[in-house]
Amino acid sequence: MLDPALDTFPKIALANAQRFAGRTAIREKDLGIWQSYTWSEYVEQARLIALGLAALGFTRGDKTAVVGDNRPALYWAMLATQSLGGVPVPLYQDSIEKELEFIVDHAGARFAVVEDQEQVDKMLHVRAQCPGLEYVIYDDPRGLRHYSEPCLLSLQELQERGRKFAQDNPDHFEREVARGQAEDTAVIAYTSGTTGQPKGAMLSHRNLIATAKSAVARERLTEAEEVMAYLPMAWIGDHMFSFSQSMVAGFTTNCPESAATVLADLKEIGPTYFFAPPRIWENILTSVMIRVEDSAWPKRRLVHFFLDLARRMERCRLAHRPIALRDRLLAPLGRLLVWGPLRDNLGMSRIRIAYTAGEAIGPELFEFYRSLGINVKQLYGMTESSALICIQADGDVKLDTVGPPLPGVEVRVSPSGEVLYRSPGVFQGYYKNPQATAETLEGEWVHSGDAGFFDKDGHLKIIDRARDVGRLASGTIFAPKYLENKLKFSTYVKEAVCVGDARPYVAALLNIDLVSVGNWAERRGLAYTSYTDLAQKPEVYELIRQEVVRVNRSLREDDTLRGAQIRRFLLLHKELDPDDQEITRTRKVRRGFISQKYAPLIEALYGEGDSVQVEAQVTYEDGRTATVRAAVRLSDAETFADAGGTSA
Repeated sequence: MLDPALDTFPKIALANAQRFAGRTAIREKDLGIWQSYTWSEYVEQARLIALGLAALGFTRGDKTAVVGDNRPALYWAMLATQSLGGVPVPLYQDSIEKELEFIVDHAGARFAVVEDQEQVDKMLHVRAQCPGLEYVIYDDPRGLRHYSEPCLLSLQELQERGRKFAQDNPDHFEREVARGQAEDTAVIAYTSGTTGQPKGAMLSHRNLIATAKSAVARERLTEAEEVMAYLPMAWIGDHMFSFSQSMVAGFTTNCPESAATVLADLKEIGPTYFFAPPRIWENILTSVMIRVEDSAWPKRRLVHFFLDLARRMERCRLAHRPIALRDRLLAPLGRLLVWGPLRDNLGMSRIRIAYTAGEAIGPELFEFYRSLGINVKQLYGMTESSALICIQADGDVKLDTVGPPLPGVEVRVSPSGEVLYRSPGVFQGYYKNPQATAETLEGEWVHSGDAGFFDKDGHLKIIDRARDVGRLASGTIFAPKYLENKLKFSTYVKEAVCVGDARPYVAALLNIDLVSVGNWAERRGLAYTSYTDLAQKPEVYELIRQEVVRVNRSLREDDTLRGAQIRRFLLLHKELDPDDQEITRTRKVRRGFISQKYAPLIEALYGEGDSVQVEAQVTYEDGRTATVRAAVRLSDAETFADAGGTSA
């Protein structure tokens, strides 16, 4: 049960302002300088925003769209909205106008608090289609001096109105906070929309606070933690780690200067608590390996030697096997020369707990970071569960599971193999979508849509999305995400889409990583003019073919998936892009859309030819479109019948 005095985030924030008054609640790097705000300042900023909104006529139940990079002002705006009994609706900052328009209209947002000129421009176009949006409030005034729209208001002006409103209504803020209840909707978090339009999951204060408290207790988080807030505010993971848990535990949230400076800012902060989806772990590893390959031969050999040693030792630890004496003797040297400096260079030397989630992570990638001494653990959750369902426990980590359920969470597997769960974090339903709610929520139990099972130790293992798991024509199980994650462990592969359900074999559509493959090409004097040009070069195809063969070689040891090796592949002429609706804003593949859009390419992979002509439309950030035409090559890859033989 929640204490009625602490059953909403505004109530907790007021308590934190008393309990942790002088402690830093949030930091922001601006113009190269870290600006810090204490818990008392955090609450005061939110209070002025709330009173400013009240002066504009904000009433209980109103919605506030929040758009921009991670900024203290946007977190304050969410707290301010909740303080008045309203509901914040965070949106992805890189969304194009029609995506913003759908959510603003669907949520019925009367107010929008945005970061800067870019978001203001988008919101002004959205407002033309959504007359219910009455005010657009911006944080960064740069470039907006000559904007004269009456709906526009700077955050400073809003807070000044709040000060004036407080003169006539001195206890309005505290009175409204006291009216809040645990069952009030705290946020509407829109899902990524892999199969259609996003759905607005309504999460109550009780949902988020109970889930945050459970995880804080399980992981022994304290007010001394430092966390980086760099992932989209619209994503439920950021809302849990940077807002909910920060409120509950009282720890510090750090906002980097920009997406481009995250790694540099990470080194300056040295977080103790860190979260990254697999694509971020992949990007960090890619940058590391590029630097390694660019180094002198002796240094390169030294790094590879000790990284191999670290992986070998970590495999033994994970399997609870003794580590060879030679490796134990070499370990201090590896820690001194490679592992420690590398961890420090990444800004991860202070990390006590690190998570990965959002989708399955490749075992090799997971193993790499743990071998450096970084306590990376897998967790499992979704928007509808308030982000958290399972977390691996310290000292009980497995490469292929997401750990046991959190305290208070029940998980079961249906006869069809679908994972179902119930917990205090289960959402209230989808906003304005009772049909989708009924399809997902069965009493207290949520249908996750994921296929999985429990191992003998009570760890949950997620195979894939239930709807995506199929079988090849031979009857072999086809789990595309599992194969795609293995492919993306390569520093040269950025995205992968595997097809094969009811087909004679598995084929793959791949995106190269332009940075790492471009670096590889430059070292070999291989000239190119564009992504399309580089991707279709024979030398690049041979490079990627070796990576596909590596995956096939690892699959031959798997009795279940040996028959699902990748026989043919192609390198796409363009990068998969959320603006083109090929992947979501959280970079999840929209399989149905890709199957339709790239149907000619998929059919060609099962034909006899060695190339196919393609024409595709691409969408730029400002909404303009262009057409890309290219001849896409098709390539075969070696497959293996068993540990000793070759099948093709």
